[in-house]
Amino acid sequence: MVNEVLAHTEENMDKSIEALKRDFSTLRTGKVTTSIVDSIMVDYYGNPTPLNQVGSVIATDATTIAITPWEKNLLSDIEKAIQEANIGVNPNNDGDFIKLFFPPMTSDQRQEIVKQAKGMVEHAKISIRNVRKDGNDKIKKLEKNKDISEDESKKAQEQVQKLTDTHVVKVEEAFKVKEADILKV
Repeated sequence: MVNEVLAHTEENMDKSIEALKRDFSTLRTGKVTTSIVDSIMVDYYGNPTPLNQVGSVIATDATTIAITPWEKNLLSDIEKAIQEANIGVNPNNDGDFIKLFFPPMTSDQRQEIVKQAKGMVEHAKISIRNVRKDGNDKIKKLEKNKDISEDESKKAQEQVQKLTDTHVVKVEEAFKVKEADILKV
């Protein structure tokens, strides 16, 4: 029973780190990546559909993303979705495809993006602490129901804390890598 709680706790903490990495992928670094537009939803015949499912999205160089819709009539819908997403650039529609030109980032922009990343890190840490609390609550419930002894409960709670510490360190390491990537000119 305790092993199941610990496994479930670790799995949920891992999910928190995966979510952080997904969030990080939406942040702009010195070089443009197509993940910047991953969260953009396009109205595709009345259904919100991810941009990368209605056309091809490629980074043509370090500052440009080209979007070629599979259906030409979607150009205006894609353009509208990009404008509403407010990703810091205006789409350029030439009738066949849309290009997004990202200007080089200033040091102020880089610092602002680092602040956004720090906010994401805090969110991930809160998520991990919430998972820790859930795990500890389950362990305490097992102890209260006399399914495990007090000693087993204390050991299990210590293991949950070790998992928490390990995952917080992973979050910090991921942030250091992302921060270096953002600040690199």
